[in-house]
Order: sequence, then structure tokens, then C-alpha cells
Amino acid sequence: MRKILLSVLSLSAISLVSINAKMDKSCQDLRVGTYECNPYSIPLIRIKNLKRDKIDNMMSEEKQKSYTKQNSNIVQDLIDKHIKISEPVRYKGEDNSSLELGSEDISHYMSMAQRLKEQRESLISKIIQEEEARFNKQQLILKEHKYQQALKILKAKTKSQYGYYKVKAGDTLSHIAYMFGMSSKELAKINGIDKKKPIKINQKLILPYTQDKINVISKAEYKVKAGDTLHSIAKEYDLKVDDILKFNKYNKEHILKVGESVKLPLPYKLAQLKRKAKEEARKKRLAQERMRKYKKFGRHRLRVTATAYTSHRGQTDKTPFLAAWNNRIRPGMKIIAVSRDLLYKYGMKNGTKVKIAGLRGYYTVRDKMNKRYKKRIDIYMGTNRRKALRWGRRSVVIYW
Repeated sequence: MRKILLSVLSLSAISLVSINAKMDKSCQDLRVGTYECNPYSIPLIRIKNLKRDKIDNMMSEEKQKSYTKQNSNIVQDLIDKHIKISEPVRYKGEDNSSLELGSEDISHYMSMAQRLKEQRESLISKIIQEEEARFNKQQLILKEHKYQQALKILKAKTKSQYGYYKVKAGDTLSHIAYMFGMSSKELAKINGIDKKKPIKINQKLILPYTQDKINVISKAEYKVKAGDTLHSIAKEYDLKVDDILKFNKYNKEHILKVGESVKLPLPYKLAQLKRKAKEEARKKRLAQERMRKYKKFGRHRLRVTATAYTSHRGQTDKTPFLAAWNNRIRPGMKIIAVSRDLLYKYGMKNGTKVKIAGLRGYYTVRDKMNKRYKKRIDIYMGTNRRKALRWGRRSVVIYW
């Protein structure tokens, strides 16, 4: 019996040594926490606290029994009692019994899979919508940025290409349009105003020219800068060099200097000068005609200072409607009071007819002024004090 048990133990030890010898390479793949390894198809055998003295004790108890075929069973029982056999871990097959599902389980898992699919599709659609919204937002931000950049460039360009003209006294929309070579309709459209409505003084009108050019055109005068020539100035303002020379009374050899002011014969300026010359000629002709009339009227001509007075106590004495020589006066009468030197030195007297240059009709001498005045007349304005104040004091020529 002892020999049999020793042979079995030796075989077991040999098999364990061979297993340990061959496990060195194959057991390297074990995961953390796994302390069992069996790279072969046979079960892993672990011997639990097997000691030789314990085996000797067991063998002594069985000495008296005879060796029969049943002794092999006893040995097997002893081995089974002290040796634990466990199933292999690494090469253990799948338990197919766990895959056996019922119809309810299948429907449950199918519905769960359907819900997961729907959730997945919903999440994907939500992500797509968020991405589209983010993309659209980025596009809007980009468009806004481009718009702001374009607007900035346009404003800068507009500022450099457009300027303002400040309306002055006597200006009209048609006159300003003619000044800058435009139509009044076009000018009104640019400024968004009605061409039939009057414009106001100091009102700013937009013009399609630079501010420097507007200032030059409005003054019809150009200040020479470095590099300017008569040809460049004429080309800039659509003029002829000969016209500029003639208008400024330059000779052909004239050399421009920096800071020099050159008058420009612009069409509106020529028209103004023409109207002014025509008005001066008319005034001169009228003055000559008056002179001829006045020469025919009397033999005497004298320049005097003319003032005005009314029938008020502050301007006369206590009898405002009673003049010198006891002449009674009333509003509406064309009479004058003269200084006393005109009476004694120049031969005027009570009732003398006098023509005053610039006034219609004839005035009669009916009053005389204080002694301190010389070469002075006072024109009677009735009781209209405002008219007298508006006349003030003027230098006129009288004929008698």
C-alpha cells in the first residue's frame, strides 16, 4: 500500500514539476487578480498542505487491511479527500445554458434595443442641429463682420468723395446747382429735399466733390500748392489756361509761387461779374439822368447831411405842428428844415423848392434848424417815428 501511495505521489510531483516547467511561458498572459493557470486540457491540481508524516500516519492505519481491488478505491478516496480538482479557468467553454431566453425576454431586449436606437438617432439629430445652429451663427457673425468692414470702407470713401456746402444769404438751390455744374433736381435728390421748398441760411448741402474742391469753387479762388501748374489747375477745374491768364492779368511767362491765390474764371463767377457790371452801368446811367434833370431844375447844387424829424415835443418845441415863419404843418407834407447857413450864405428862403437826390418829388423849405448846425437839412416824416429812425443820417445832394 505504501509503495502504491508513494508511486502515486511521485507521479503527481513529477506532473506538477512538468506543469510548472511548461507554465512559465504560457501563464504570462494571466490577468491581474487571477492566480490559477492551466495551459493544458487536464485539470489543475493543487495539493493542500500535504505532508509526509501525515501520509505515514494514514498508511499505518491501513496496514492491517489486505490489498485488494477495493484498495484502489481507498487510495482514490484518500486522494479525493486531500486533493481538490478545479475546472480550468482560461480554456473553460461558454455556458450555453445562459443563452436560452424566453419570448418575453426577447421582446424586452428588442424593445430596449429599439429605444436605444431611437435615443441614438435623437442624440445624433440634436447634435446635427446644434452644429448647424453654430455654423449659421458663425456665418452670421462673419457676414456682420464683412458688412461692418464694407460699411467702414464705404464711409471712408464717401467722406473722401463727398463734402458739404453751407448756404449763405441770397443763395438759392438753382444758384448752388449752377455754381457746381449740376441741375437743381439732381442736387435736391442727393440731399433728399424738395426743390420747390426754400433752403435756409447755414443749411448744409451734400455735394459729390471733395471738401477742398467745394471750398475752391465756392470762393472761385485757388491757393497754389507745391507741384501745381497753370495746366494742372485748368485741367482740374475744366478751364482754359488763356482764360486764367486773362482773368488774373498774367502774362504767358508768369511763374506760380506756393501760397499764391489764383482767381478762377468759373462760369458762375463770370455771370456774377457780368450782372454786377450791368447793375453798376445801370446805376451810373440813372445817376447821369438825374444829374441832367437836377441841372435843368436849378442853378445850385450842394452836398449836405440829411436827417429826419417828426412832430413830437421831444424833437421840436411846445408847438410841434407850428414851424418857423408861423407855417402850420401836418403829416404827409413834403417839407424840410434847413440850417441857417443855407439861408444866409446860399440864398435859400421860406418856400424854396428843393430836389433831394434819391427821393421822389420836390420838397419845400418851411422850417429852420438850430444855429449850431452847418450844411444840414431835416426831412419831415409826419408822426412816423419809426420811419425817421430808419432814415437815420445820410449824405445827399440837393438842388434848388
